[in-house]
Amino acid sequence: MIYNLLILSVAIFLVSYLLPGIRIKDVWTAVIVALVYSTINFFTGWLLALLTFPLMIVTFGLFKFVINAFLLWITDKLMEDFEINSIGTTLVAACLITLVDSLLHWIF
Repeated sequence: MIYNLLILSVAIFLVSYLLPGIRIKDVWTAVIVALVYSTINFFTGWLLALLTFPLMIVTFGLFKFVINAFLLWITDKLMEDFEINSIGTTLVAACLITLVDSLLHWIF
């Protein structure tokens, strides 16, 4: 669990460094963002996936990026040291965080 949280933290930090529309205070903020995001995902992600199951089928699972963007937006609203400028940036960030997280899991 700590391993997954650290990898997600690195993914969030890298994406915030790459995208100009994301502001993050420091590395520790990335860890806290990963913790908050993971907690929100744990408690509500499965419900959102269940409610949007038909859209997941039609889009071959790509609607999961929209769910991740929504969860990232909620995280943005809950945290003061983490800011995303627009919904477009949120969608791109959700896609990149998912891809970087998957890549880091694959590498390590």
